[in-house]
Amino acid sequence: MDTAEKRGYNRQMRFTTLLFDLDDTLYPASTGLWTLLKRRMSDYMRERLGIPKDQIQTLREQYFLKFGTTLRGLQAYHHVDTQEFLAYVHDAPLAEYLTPNPIQREVIVSLPGRKLIFTNADVPHARRVLSALQLDGLFDGIVDVNAVAPYCKPMPESFEIALKAAGETDPARCVMIDDLPRTTRAARNAGLYGILYGQPGPHPDADACFDDWTSLPALLM
Repeated sequence: MDTAEKRGYNRQMRFTTLLFDLDDTLYPASTGLWTLLKRRMSDYMRERLGIPKDQIQTLREQYFLKFGTTLRGLQAYHHVDTQEFLAYVHDAPLAEYLTPNPIQREVIVSLPGRKLIFTNADVPHARRVLSALQLDGLFDGIVDVNAVAPYCKPMPESFEIALKAAGETDPARCVMIDDLPRTTRAARNAGLYGILYGQPGPHPDADACFDDWTSLPALLM
């Protein structure tokens, strides 16, 4: 009997497609990586776009709330070079922040069905994160911010595109695993099953919650 069987991971799953968020979901927020990436967004806005430092935090929050990401707001109002922005923001020393979790890998390997990354970052960043976490090769695809343009999570259209990319016709057979309640809420509104990562107890915007990867399989049965 292998380790996955001993842990009871190989039971029948009621879903056919699992969508995993990337940042602050495949690794905990406590790593500080997302804090660094947000700081790099602010640096880009100041250095490359000439936005006054005292306006940046307010603008980032406004864009995040209105458009779903800072990038979409910058595209709307500042004609930002999208690929330059993404490359600048994601130019981070991942190895200094991310540590592979063998248990997490074991759990993800054990889960049947299609498994995709669905992220508001881009494919190069996603691949680097997966490599740093030793999770590369475990996912069937990456749906990134470019693939769902001009939308992004939590916009309803982004979920439609992600499901199409996954070859999934029934949202009720699909799971969204994310660290943001607004994303799991949007996923539920789109007909998916929303699981909130980083929350040990129930949350009104999610169908289920977990903060321990070993508890994920039971939520999918």
